[in-house]
Amino acid sequence: MTATFRTIRPLRLIESPRNLGRVITADRRLLLVHAHPDDECIATGATMAKYAAEGAHVTLVTCTLGEEGEVLVPELAHLAADKDDALGEHRIGELDDAMKALGVTDHRFLGGAGRWRDSGMMGEPSNDRPDCFWRADVDEAVGELVAVMREVRPQVVVTYNENGGYGHPDHIQAHRVAVAAFVASGDPDRYADKGEPWQPTKLYYVALPVSFLRMGWEALKELGEEAPFGVTAPEDLNFGDPDESITTRIDARDHLDAKIDSMRAHRTQIEVDGPFFALSNNIGQRAFGLEHFRLIKGNPPSDGEVEEDLFVGI
Repeated sequence: MTATFRTIRPLRLIESPRNLGRVITADRRLLLVHAHPDDECIATGATMAKYAAEGAHVTLVTCTLGEEGEVLVPELAHLAADKDDALGEHRIGELDDAMKALGVTDHRFLGGAGRWRDSGMMGEPSNDRPDCFWRADVDEAVGELVAVMREVRPQVVVTYNENGGYGHPDHIQAHRVAVAAFVASGDPDRYADKGEPWQPTKLYYVALPVSFLRMGWEALKELGEEAPFGVTAPEDLNFGDPDESITTRIDARDHLDAKIDSMRAHRTQIEVDGPFFALSNNIGQRAFGLEHFRLIKGNPPSDGEVEEDLFVGI
């Protein structure tokens, strides 16, 4: 398949000055790798807010600006990729507002803002762009993330599973880069120019228990949705983790308001009156303040136990 792309104006590269010259002294340090602005608050927002409020150093690394996102605000429709192609730069501001809502002060774009472009959904022509994250040189991307890991020195790293949660190319690529960087960061023979080696202790994948998926599907059905999430039964969805595979559950219900506020900040992507907010009003603290993970590297909990702290055992 051959795709053609028009030339656009260069993106203004932005890196938050809040990160420059920082000396990190917190005893607990958490680093999360997400693909696009808004992914962080949907999947891990309450957890980020909880640990930030408790004094942990929380670092968010976002891999793209989300240029290919659908614009849900009519007056901002001109920002879309098929029009002015200015959505990515706009979403930098949305992400900054979302981080303020979560109380997170350390945010980085992988390789600098605009280094890699949003690839769009799997099979779209945007996957063929040479500058998209799906086409990124993995060795280069891993090196950029290793540099952040060696600076921040996190004990805990969080990213997606092998399928990127639901199969998006950028989520899959974020998984590949994060897992490779987790290993390479502690190896003195790799990326010697990226700082002193540091080996994180624990690697987690974001998880969505099948039971929670079913609960959300049924709640939307009760609210009048004909086919919640586009399917006639929750079993038809191609994502969700078996409940028995969940190793870690973070109870951050006290920080649910911060999560909701961070989602509202991503106004071009998330409808205030859309399904998530209908769900949050309907089942609220039963679901969205509880976030789940699978421990992939690190000492696993005893059989049948579920961790309640990402830093347990450190």
